[in-house]
Amino acid sequence: MFDQKFITAAINRSAENPTDRRNFLRAARLTGLGVGAAALVAGTAGMADASDATTASTDATAPSDAAILNFALNLEYLEAEFYLRATTGQGLPDNLTGGTGRRGGVSGGHTVPFKTPAIRQFAQEIAGDEKAHVTFLRSALGGAAVSRPAINIDDSFAAAAVAAGLIKKGQKFDVYASEQTFLLAAFVFEDVGVTAYKGAAPLINNKTYLDAAAGILAVEAYHAAVIRTTLYGLGLAAPTVNISDLRDTVDGRPDDDQPIILNGVANLVPADGNGIAFGRTTAQVLNIVYLTGHRARSGGFFPNGVNGSINVSGDNDRDGDD
Repeated sequence: MFDQKFITAAINRSAENPTDRRNFLRAARLTGLGVGAAALVAGTAGMADASDATTASTDATAPSDAAILNFALNLEYLEAEFYLRATTGQGLPDNLTGGTGRRGGVSGGHTVPFKTPAIRQFAQEIAGDEKAHVTFLRSALGGAAVSRPAINIDDSFAAAAVAAGLIKKGQKFDVYASEQTFLLAAFVFEDVGVTAYKGAAPLINNKTYLDAAAGILAVEAYHAAVIRTTLYGLGLAAPTVNISDLRDTVDGRPDDDQPIILNGVANLVPADGNGIAFGRTTAQVLNIVYLTGHRARSGGFFPNGVNGSINVSGDNDRDGDD
């Protein structure tokens, strides 16, 4: 049914590294699966027709599905740690932080002194969703899941606030000090999460993984809408202009990012003229979380970089697509 070239490409795209590929083929032989069936299990089940097979087999330079999911897992670690600390004072349990690559600790963060019950409740709901995303991605990846990298919360938000012009260099900026600062920090994460999944979706080969990524994208978009609407209702839309400008500056995309007020009117849904949200490449996402406009393997919220094969930010002197 499938030729050898397609089968090899399918297994290659579904594995994070050569060891994964060898282990997968060994397991397939031990369980009595044929190589063709192994390819299906590895990541090609549900392909509609031969055109999909051709696309999968010829795009040898595309990252594997596992590499893409691991990239997303790094971002989910960051979001889960941010929200869990805000709502519970603690981060992820140890059983959700191990895996391949170097496991790092988390510096910063504490419980937010919420005054508004509604804000506390939706923050708790988002924290639960982000923890669930971590759990799901780790389950989907199995032994290929990367561990939580080192995460720096307090210093990175302070650096971002200086770069955005919200505070002066040397000033303290505790995003957990109030509901207002917490919401502004959440605005940084949620919009980036939406564009990250939007940009990664076309790269995912396995239809089951693509369906799951679409579901996570929808949840991240719901989160972003809640944050944007709440900030607007509290009269805190003005600072989002600075944050949006900072993201545009470091990711190299001119004016794609949109604040909550645009041209003097509410802009709760950041979409183009066709009502479509834009996506970011993995390199552009790393530009934002590394807080740099240049090619780098670490920085900002990830002082030692992210784990996995997708780990380099873009260089805005060129096109940002590394």
